[in-house]
Amino acid sequence: MYLTALLLLSFCGVYVERSRSIALLCALFAARQTHPKSLIAQPLLNPPLQGGDVLESTTNSKLFIPSLEGRRQLLIKTLRKGWVRAVQNLKLSALCFVTVLCVTHASAQSYKFDFGLGKIEKGYTQVLPETTYDPQRGYGFEFSSNPVSKAYAGTDALRDDYITSNKPFYFSVKLPEGNYNVKVILGDKEGTSATTIKAECRRLMVEKVETAKGKFTTAEFTVHLKDSIIRSASGESKVRLKPREYSYLHWDDKLTLEFNNSAPKVCAVEITKVNNMPTAFLAGNSTVVDQAEEPWAAWGQMVPAFFQPNKIAVANYAESGETLRAFKGAKRLEKIWSMSKPGDYLFIEFAHNDQKPGGNHLDPFTTYKQTVKEWIAEARRRRLTPVLVTSMNRRTFDSSGHITNSLGDYPEAMRQTGKEEGVAVIDLNAMSKTLYEAWGPVTSLKAFVHFPANTFPNQKEELKDNTHFTAYGAYELAKCIVAGIKQNVPTLAAYLKKDLPAFNPAQPDNAMTWTLPASSFIGSVKPDGN
Repeated sequence: MYLTALLLLSFCGVYVERSRSIALLCALFAARQTHPKSLIAQPLLNPPLQGGDVLESTTNSKLFIPSLEGRRQLLIKTLRKGWVRAVQNLKLSALCFVTVLCVTHASAQSYKFDFGLGKIEKGYTQVLPETTYDPQRGYGFEFSSNPVSKAYAGTDALRDDYITSNKPFYFSVKLPEGNYNVKVILGDKEGTSATTIKAECRRLMVEKVETAKGKFTTAEFTVHLKDSIIRSASGESKVRLKPREYSYLHWDDKLTLEFNNSAPKVCAVEITKVNNMPTAFLAGNSTVVDQAEEPWAAWGQMVPAFFQPNKIAVANYAESGETLRAFKGAKRLEKIWSMSKPGDYLFIEFAHNDQKPGGNHLDPFTTYKQTVKEWIAEARRRRLTPVLVTSMNRRTFDSSGHITNSLGDYPEAMRQTGKEEGVAVIDLNAMSKTLYEAWGPVTSLKAFVHFPANTFPNQKEELKDNTHFTAYGAYELAKCIVAGIKQNVPTLAAYLKKDLPAFNPAQPDNAMTWTLPASSFIGSVKPDGN
């Protein structure tokens, strides 16, 4: 649409100049019977045209009334000037056309990779098992992926070969920050496949895709990339990252895709930059962040899998240990503002660390509410839709199997703020109480990070964390968030996948049968915050 409008405006300039010349001609010849003092008289030319009268005007400026021969000369000169300008405009139009084509092409630029040893599809870049990531090349495998390739004879260059591995393998592409739509062709010409896809720091994008023998499918999802630079009209600044964040995959200059499950078979990958797509920004703490290492996880890194591809991007800016005040102080909120646009969403979930004494403490019914309201006002000023989330409970059972309140008045303060400001509230605090009590004290251990010593490499001590979640616990909480979106944020609910079953926290998925393949990144250090 914008291209068409620009071209029309450019080419119109050609005809405007020609029409101007013709109009002047008509005006001059119409003046031949008029009084010499006619308003059509032309300003004195230097030198004047042959033939004509010079007279003083009422403003003491000299005017020249050309004779018939003079009008003929004036016509020739005017037409010449008009056509010269027309040609200049035509050249400008051509330049605009080429420029717009280049900009349009750049904004829709795709990166296409043909995985495997077989023939290379036209327009694609071949990726071999030995193609390791190199910053100059800008793509390749990382983190000791050790993939292998299988190729068959045939005429379908994309599907006659694939790359796979018996463990998670990681493919990275150097890209600028923004939203990207990703398409992955999966399958095996002579076998079956089963693939889970994660992005960046274990962000779940495709839960599980299976193909029958000889069949193929295209998995599609939308991913958000960010770096730590804050770009604004006044210059550049940076998010104040914590030391451990420098190694996080979601703060670098690459998109990293993890291919996992029992038989991941990747035939091709296509990555396309998308602009003007709505984005849901997540601001929160360790219960929301994309946890970098197993066995920890949070709902923010699970929820992208519930949205339709190429409709909306989920941008998780949460970080462990943060409070409302610390989040803003580290310029994380400023980074969100710099990336946001009208039509986006801002999720706000804080409480676990805000309640602790110290410099970042906020009182629930005064400074906590006031700060949340300031964020709401700024989001609305920028035409974003704020969404408030009450923080989930900790795993604190009493002797009767009920959850006790460990968060004080903060959940209620968030509910009140939503009501006072007319902002949607997802009451994760209430839903998590129902969820935990449905699990009970024993089964809930599967949802929280509780593991005996030596369960993981270099884990010499027992892990006993009643605040942070396993992948299973995070996934069930993400389902609570989705249920809250359906009930309270209908405009955002329109972007959810259409086949999602209703979720009742009182009836969670079976903890014994639910599975998600673990990533290769494993740690034993508890995240900040409690």
